Amino acid sequence: MKTTRLKSLSLLFGIALVAIPVPSAAASTADDYYQDAIGKTGPELEAALHQIISSGTTTLSYDEVWDALKVTDEDPNNTNNVVLLYTGRSQSKDSNGGDADDWNREHVWAKSHGDFGTAPGPGTDVHHLRPTDVSVNSERGSKDFDMGGDEVAEAPGNFTDGDSWEPRDEVKGDVARMIFYMSVRYEGDDGFADLEVNDEVGNGSAPHIGRVSVLKQWHEQDPPDAAEQRRNQVIFDQFQHNRNPFIDHPEWVAEIW
Repeated sequence: MKTTRLKSLSLLFGIALVAIPVPSAAASTADDYYQDAIGKTGPELEAALHQIISSGTTTLSYDEVWDALKVTDEDPNNTNNVVLLYTGRSQSKDSNGGDADDWNREHVWAKSHGDFGTAPGPGTDVHHLRPTDVSVNSERGSKDFDMGGDEVAEAPGNFTDGDSWEPRDEVKGDVARMIFYMSVRYEGDDGFADLEVNDEVGNGSAPHIGRVSVLKQWHEQDPPDAAEQRRNQVIFDQFQHNRNPFIDHPEWVAEIW
């Protein structure tokens, strides 16, 4: 609309308009945000990122997560809906609850892996909480991430077996980056367990989740897209005021793992 009005004024007054590139505010914010991490590698990079994404954050309650997800995962084609993580289905924001066809809050880092439940902190961190179909969420349960298994009837493109879950191709990288974020964000210095990604499945209640080798593949195969970048920015601007560094700097995954 603004561009149309400027064009109309130029025609009316005979003014020649020249397009001037405007730097992205989000990119500028991210550059400043990571200043203390730039140039570091390995454990030094991980330590710097932990400090950055843990400082000055806002912690949500579990109830507040409902409202946050209605913004972070809003369907751009229908603002009355959210997009569900594993099915990709667009569903009414109001159908959040316990019925099988409703959506609820999926902990991508399963909350039993480290026994943090829904406590404010890892249990309410919107960087890894996503809207999912209730029954699909239940079928995923607390399984680790790996390739293979049988296709999930309610969520074609997802596969599962007794100890692992493979998400659909469109969100494989999203899942990987959420797991990498959690591994760096929660290091055991805030009253919760030290969450660490490993290369195993069947981690049970241990504060670990895998497989890191597969997650790294997914991260490479499915790089951050505009929707994931938008979500990261919305969380930073409106809710937690911290970022997922592996969306902004995908190259840092290889530097740490």
